[in-house]
Amino acid sequence: MNFQDGAIIYFDKPLHWTSFDLVAKIRSRISQHLKVKKIKVGHAGTLDPLATGVMIICTGKATKRIDAFQCQTKEYVATLKLGETTPSFDLETEIDGRYDVDHISKEIVTETLSRFIGSIEQEPPAFSACKINGDRAYELARKGIAVNLKAKTLVIDEIELLAYNMPEITIRVVCSKGTYIRALARDIGVALRSGAHLTELVRTRIGDVDLDKCMKIENINQLFEDDVTYSAT
Repeated sequence: MNFQDGAIIYFDKPLHWTSFDLVAKIRSRISQHLKVKKIKVGHAGTLDPLATGVMIICTGKATKRIDAFQCQTKEYVATLKLGETTPSFDLETEIDGRYDVDHISKEIVTETLSRFIGSIEQEPPAFSACKINGDRAYELARKGIAVNLKAKTLVIDEIELLAYNMPEITIRVVCSKGTYIRALARDIGVALRSGAHLTELVRTRIGDVDLDKCMKIENINQLFEDDVTYSAT
């Protein structure tokens, strides 16, 4: 594999790693293998530290293809806890509100989810990588500074209820670039009049790349074997 001419590698991002952590680890290992000080390595689509799943890593000249990968449809499986909210809309921050869920049924959840299919307006989370006057929104939010982000238009192609185990539900979401599943969890909670936050998130697909095609970080040495099957150019 020629990492400098350009390789495209599929990884399953580990839990608690940032997207940059994964890129830095891969860049370091490739640099050591090639005995070079610098090599271009980038990823096609950020995942939160508390999310796992498909991450497309591009090296060398293949980094020019990152934008094309970012525009592809993505699929997620998300577990939401109803009746509780957090400032970050996931487990990064402590619970800041508790609400009744006795009025919710499986039928109500299914009907509510259907309202999100199609073109929707979504306000990004304050705890996100969006930039405000050069600063990352999450950096400001963690300092307690109020963050107001403009809503963006995006598309939810599919949304399906996979499991109903109150107060938790698990959903599958197929969506466009720019969708924040944490923000979707917030909006579903609002629509259900119960509040909600993410307890687990897995990106299961980008375009036609699914988890079955992804390498685990502990198997990174396979990148340097002649018969590696986890890449494309």
